[in-house]
Formats: sequence, structure tokens, C-alpha cells
Amino acid sequence: MLRRTRTTKKLARRIDLQYFSRPHPFRRWRFWLSVVVPVLALGWLLIQRAHGGQKIYSSGRLSRSHAVFTQQCGLCHVTRAGVFFKEVRDQACLTCHDGPVHHSSQTFSPSCWSCHLEHKGVQRLFATSDASCTQCHSHLRTRDGQPHGARSIDGFDRGHPEFSPLGKGKIDPGQIKLNHYLHLQPDLIGPANQGVQMTCEDCHRAAGDTRDWPYGTLSPRASVEQASMRLPGLGAYMAPIQFAKHCAACHTLQFDRRFGNEQVPHDQPNVIHTFLARRFAEYVAAHPAAVHEVEPRNRQLPERDRIPRVAHDRAEWVQFRVEDAEWVLWAKTCKQCHALNFATGALPEVAKSNITPRWLLHAEFDHHAHRMMSCAACHARTPESHDTADILLPGIAVCQQCHQEEGSSQEVAEGRCFECHKYHDWSRAKRTNGRFSIPELRGTAQLILPQGQPPISH
Repeated sequence: MLRRTRTTKKLARRIDLQYFSRPHPFRRWRFWLSVVVPVLALGWLLIQRAHGGQKIYSSGRLSRSHAVFTQQCGLCHVTRAGVFFKEVRDQACLTCHDGPVHHSSQTFSPSCWSCHLEHKGVQRLFATSDASCTQCHSHLRTRDGQPHGARSIDGFDRGHPEFSPLGKGKIDPGQIKLNHYLHLQPDLIGPANQGVQMTCEDCHRAAGDTRDWPYGTLSPRASVEQASMRLPGLGAYMAPIQFAKHCAACHTLQFDRRFGNEQVPHDQPNVIHTFLARRFAEYVAAHPAAVHEVEPRNRQLPERDRIPRVAHDRAEWVQFRVEDAEWVLWAKTCKQCHALNFATGALPEVAKSNITPRWLLHAEFDHHAHRMMSCAACHARTPESHDTADILLPGIAVCQQCHQEEGSSQEVAEGRCFECHKYHDWSRAKRTNGRFSIPELRGTAQLILPQGQPPISH
């Protein structure tokens, strides 16, 4: 078998050395494209510049809230000789947004643009990355050297402490005696002595709910806007508990058989005392023979065993009846829910209810966003709670079942810091005085920028 040998010289003879000297359609088109495309791009830039457009300099779409500024880069970016720098000065943001700092003891304040990234499209600017928060909270230092919270937090599921109200030894400071277990039992005696089965929504509803309260006597539309609107976020937080809205239909305040179903006002003891004295005085004035009637023993209070008293005149009769009615109220009716102190004088002192309207003061929560879940899904301890001192908030482990870090192997709810926490303390915000007209913002009129920056005209 013959073997063919190929030397370098033989292979070189096969190469056409005149390849580049002969015209070819592909090379011709490539040449003209390399010339025409830059010319067209330069022409487009010059035309845009002549018309005053600035969108060509943008690195991406603005957020929805700032989209109106697309033609006005100079509103945010520092300008010098027509060149726009990457950084945006905080003063440009503070022109419209007065963003107070997070905490007075923080060691430094990050720049606005480092947390709120623009030119990323229609995203929410407040949806900042966890890195914006953990740059301080992963190794927390303060000016006084002492941390005022957790020393190191890297994320909601990495180092985040248990919610502060659920700390060891903490109890509910409320002074209203309430047994959740008892109220959720079947066949409770409700209005008109009918058996009822209560649910959580009978007492706990989001602020602004105008449905009727099944066990109250106050019209919802006359009361909801008065108390519940004090809390931020319509529908986010539960409306405060009020006796007239939630309790009055079951816990009645009758004081004497002579007046049928009439009740004393749900108020302080001195107001109730004045009410009783007036009503009994009116009664004896209309029924003078009642002064000489022997008052039967009050079986509602068997512990008050005494000899029946007979009054000598109307004033004494009123005094006796007021004392009897107050015994019923203080020792049975009011005491059922309130803590009373009898060491302060003739009338007891009622402990302040002290019901906590909002537990997590440094975090935001929206009940409306969780309306697809049952109350007990999160507040699991409530149906078995007998003690008023029980804090029935869900723990952090309950929230972490749904809210986790992005990038998890399964679909999860948003779990970044911004979902619950806000950096700026908006209670200290100052009023911003708007100074731009619509044509100035839209780029159709001359805009005079502050601090010596050159005007932009279109």
C-alpha cells in the first residue's frame, strides 16, 4: 500500500494568495455596515440632542413613580458640561422626599441611591435588598457602643430574634378579664338568652369594616371611623375593642328591677353614682309610697346578708337604693371584667383597660393581605387560652413557614427586610414645598435647577 506524503510546501501551494484582492459580496456588505451603522447612530444622537431629548443617556427605564422625569435627567443627576454622572446626590432626592434617618444612634447614613436603585423598570423603589439593612445589622454598632436590639441579623431566617412581645417572662399588660377559651365554647348564652357560637370575627375585625357587630349595641358606621382610623393602614390593623361595639349585647348593665332593662352607662364609678342617684330620685318622686315599702333580700348577692332597711324619707330611700344597686354592679357586674380597687374612697377605682392596640411597634403588618387564612392558623394558642396575661401573637416560626429568602427551592412569600420594616422614621418628616410646574417636569419648559446648576430648556 502506497502512502501519500504531504509536505509544508505542497500544502502552501493550495492557498490562494490573491483571495483578498478579488471582490466578494460578503466583504462588501460588511464594509458598508461598519460605515453606515456608526453614521446612523451618530446622526440619531445628534437629532435627539437637537430636540433636547435626554432619554438616550438613560441606562434603563425609570420606576413608575419617577417615569414623568424621563426627559429631565438633571432633576436627579449632577450635571457638568452636559455630562451626567452615575451618582445622584442625596440633596436631589430631598428636594421632593424628606427622608428622616432610621435611628438617632446609627453610625452612618447610607446614600439614597445605594438603597433605592433606579433605571430598573417598574419596580417598587422601597423594595430594597437585604444588604442595605445587613450592612449595619449584621454587626450592629451604635454611637454609645451598646446595641438597642439584636446584635447580628443577616436575614429574616438568619439570626432574626423572636418578636419582642413574646420574650421570656413577658405578659399581656391588659387589665380586662377575658377568657378566650370560654368565649369560643358552643351554646353560650347570647342576646335574648339565645345559644350562640362565637368566632374570632365577632370581636376582631380590620379597621374600617362597616358590618354590624353581632354582640354590640353601637352602630358600626357611627363608631368605626372614630376609633379605628387612629391606626395606620386602613384594613391592616384590627379595630380597637369597645364595650358598646363588642360586648354590650351580652354583658348587660341592669341595676334594679324597677327599671326593667334600663342600664347604667358604661363609664367611671362617679358617673354611674350620679346616674343612679338621679334615676332613683326621679322614681321616688313619681312613686312616693315606695319610701315605706320593705325592700326584699337581694338574692343576687347572697354574701351580703343583712337586715332589710326601711327608709324614713325620700333622701334616705334614694341612698339605700343607690347603695344596693352599686353593690350589684361592683361585686358582680363590673367585677366580672374589670379590676376594682376599693381602697381609694367611697367609690372603687377601675384599673385602666390598657388594651394594646398594636404589638409590633417597629414592624408593619397587614391583616388584609392575610385574609385567606383562618385566624387560628396563626394565632394557634387562642382557642385554648384561659388567662388574660397570655400574649397570643404568632411566633416568628409561624411567619417563616411562608416568608423566606428569595432563591429558595420552593415558591415562597416575600421575606426581605422591607416587607415588615421601614428605614425612614416618617413621623419626623418635614413638609416639602413643591416648586415645579407640569411643563418643567415633563421637559417642555425651561427648568432652573438649584445650587447653581445650569438651566435645561426644551
